[in-house]
Parts: sequence; structure tokens; C-alpha cells
Amino acid sequence: MSLLGFTNSFITFTPLPSLPSVAPHPPSLSRLFAREKNPLVLIVRNLDFKCESQASSGLSMEPAKESVESNRNLYANLEPYETGCLKVSDLHTIYYEQSGNPSGHPVVFLHGGPGGGTSPSNRRFFDPEFYRIILFDQRGAGKSTPHACLEENTTWDLITDIEKLREHLKIPEWQVFGGSWGSTLALAYSQSYPDKVTGLVLRGIFLLRKKEIDWFYEGGAAAIFPDAWESFRDLIPENERGCFVDAYSKRLNSDDKETQYAAARAWTKWEMMTAHLLPNEENIKKGDDDNFSLAFARIENHYFVNKGFFPSDSFLLENVDKIRHINTTIVQGRYDVCCPMISAWDLHKAWPEADLKVVPDAGHSANEPGIAAELVAANEKLKNIIKNGS
Repeated sequence: MSLLGFTNSFITFTPLPSLPSVAPHPPSLSRLFAREKNPLVLIVRNLDFKCESQASSGLSMEPAKESVESNRNLYANLEPYETGCLKVSDLHTIYYEQSGNPSGHPVVFLHGGPGGGTSPSNRRFFDPEFYRIILFDQRGAGKSTPHACLEENTTWDLITDIEKLREHLKIPEWQVFGGSWGSTLALAYSQSYPDKVTGLVLRGIFLLRKKEIDWFYEGGAAAIFPDAWESFRDLIPENERGCFVDAYSKRLNSDDKETQYAAARAWTKWEMMTAHLLPNEENIKKGDDDNFSLAFARIENHYFVNKGFFPSDSFLLENVDKIRHINTTIVQGRYDVCCPMISAWDLHKAWPEADLKVVPDAGHSANEPGIAAELVAANEKLKNIIKNGS
């Protein structure tokens, strides 16, 4: 498929009417999803131009066409049927909840940040009649305690927590869903416990490489959001701007609480102002919530200073072979500034068996309409594979 960066207001995708549709391949254990092979016409409105092309293997920019009945809409709000707290160490206790079908196929939602916590809207990506939906707040985030704590808080601690939660809930294996930092953690967990994962849905790929951190926190993304960048930049004196991540670390770990809060607000607002293709005021207001901001900024910064606690810069790409067999969909916003598409593309090149869905009119947030639709569709696809017994 020709990858043209137009928005939906200018592009429509329509099947070529003169050609017959192609029957979908049946699901198979030996490969991931059947590739869609319907010829398409890309029509650019208001231009006297028409381009015919077939989608390349593993990459799609059109809405999924697995079934005319396939749902792409968020499900209705629902309440959990169980909430609880699990003590995972002498220091940390994590909050978890379950909603949907208690006898359904289990899926665990891994939130972003790190430090972002979960929210009720996270339940809506999953069919509550089919899925047993498990959400939990990672160490120091959301309702987990102690709040904003950095001690005993590493990627490997979180992976251990996921396993403890799975065992606590007596779940043999489950589907894993994660976006942004949640995609990082989902990849790391799946590579550690591939036999416990039935499928993966990943969004806004973040591999926690140096170039990704530098892009967002050392001035790259400032070229696109110079107005938002100034507030983030100006908190730091000029003589400390050689590394903003380190300069913020100093303030987020200050003995003075007000210094911590000021740094946390600036750090959080920078990310919230850049997370959507179009500004989202509700999201930006999270930066004014000191309780949320402190956990979000402190824990994020802690992980970034420590390079995700990975032994090498491309650790997650280097270990793709361990999860190559797992049914996976990658959803990526074309104009994601927080986690630019290069990371999703690098993952796609290392893992062509996974389906890559590029949303042409979206940024980073899972709540943008195009991304939300693809996430729901990806869960529907896995649901149908499980129902068909593959």
C-alpha cells in the first residue's frame, strides 16, 4: 500500500468493485493472522488522481475486513465484579480489578507511563461477554501503594508482579494488551513467559531505546510542539540543559516536596500536550493533578534514567524470536509524537509475522477514534481465532 500521509478528510479506501472478494484464510497455529488481500483503490479527493495498489504483507492502512459483523466500536461502560489488592513484596501492594465475564477468556491490560495507572475507560476495548478483563496498577501508580515509590520498582519487578497476579487469579494463560510503556512491558513480559501468552495487542510502540528518549525529552519533539516545549524547558536552568532527563531526575527526587511537584507538573503537561493529534484539554488537565503527576513523572523518569533496566539498547528487538509464534497486532498512529512510528516500523521489520495497523489520522493516545477502533478490532480478531479453536 502506498503510504501517503493524508488525513481521513482527504482519503477514502474502497474495494475495487469489478473484482471478486477473496475468501479469508482459516486461522492457523503455525502463523499469525491471515493477510488481507482484497485489492483496494486509494482515492484522493479534490485531486485528479487515482492510485491502485495491493496491501503489502503484514501492513494495513484500511479498516479491518475480517468480517462484516466485526465490531470496531468501544463497548459500553461497565463496573468491575471484583476489586482487590495483592501484596507483591514487603514494600509494594498492587491494586487489581476484574470485569466482564468471570468465565471468559482472560486478558490483562498493561497501562502506560510507567506510572500512568489504569482508568475505567480501559475496560471498553474488550467484549465483556467474551473476555475476563483484568486491570491492575503497576508499582507506585494509581491505587497501588506506596504511591510514587521508586524503591524495588524495575521492569523485572513488574514482570514478576504480572506473574504473581496471574497465579493469584488461577489463570493458566492470558491475552496481553498494552500501549506506549504498556507495549514495552507487554513485550518484555511475553519474552519472559511466552508460554503464558495467548495473543498480543500492542499500541504506540515504545522500545525504550536511547534515540526514543532523546527524541521526546532532549529537543526532537520540540520542533513540532515548540510552544509546549518552552514550559518543559524553562523549568531547567540553561547550565543544566545538556540532559533534561537527568535535570528533571534531580528535581523529582528533591527533598523539597514543592520542588518535586513543580517538576512533576511540567514533565506531565509536556507529555499530555503532545499525546493527541488534536489538543485534548481533559488530558492536559491531568498535569494539574499533583497526585497523578507525581507518580507519573517520578516513575517515568526513574525508568528512563535507568534505560528501562534492560541489558542492551535494543533488547526487545533482539528477543523477538521468543514470541514470533504469538498472534499479534500492532496499532500505531501515523503522527504519534510521543512514540514515533519508527519504533513500530523497526518492530514490524524484525517481526513481519505480526500485523501492523497504521492509523493515518492519529497521534499517540489510545482514546483517539481511529486508534480505539483498531484496538477493538484487534481484540475481536483474537476473539474469533479463539472461538474457532485455533
